[in-house]
Amino acid sequence: MGALTHVDHRDFGPLYDAQSEVLVLGSIPSPKSRELKFYYGHPQNRFWRVMAAVLEAPVPESIEEKTAMMLQHHIALWDALSECDIVGASDASIRNPVPTDIAGLLGKTRITRIFCTGASAHKYYEKYQFPKTGIHAVKLPSTSPANCAVSFEKLVLYYREIIANNS
Repeated sequence: MGALTHVDHRDFGPLYDAQSEVLVLGSIPSPKSRELKFYYGHPQNRFWRVMAAVLEAPVPESIEEKTAMMLQHHIALWDALSECDIVGASDASIRNPVPTDIAGLLGKTRITRIFCTGASAHKYYEKYQFPKTGIHAVKLPSTSPANCAVSFEKLVLYYREIIANNS
């Protein structure tokens, strides 16, 4: 296992607007996402292809297209943690987690439903943020290339819950 690296990703915050109704949370951005300063940046991460299938939209390529697709459907993106010590992109290696201020974000939006893209994001959200928000998060399977146990088709079925009851 490699060395722990301190990650502080406050240099890019949540993707949202005042009309956001749903929040999708990761744990902490991968090295590639931090390099791009945008969410789900690893080219093998299936998040953007899954969301395009769920939303019946073309797969977005640019950050601008990704932003527009999410906001058009009132979906916000952020992470459960704003900083931590981590080895590469391995959530299992996370140490010294510092949560993001999700309760503060909720006060600026119409978010009433929260989804986590994987077990680590869910664990950190429920531990640090649920006591402040009162909203339990739904745990979805990770779209990470490391999670090849869940097929693309099954991911799309799970992620459809994000748009259920959404305006």
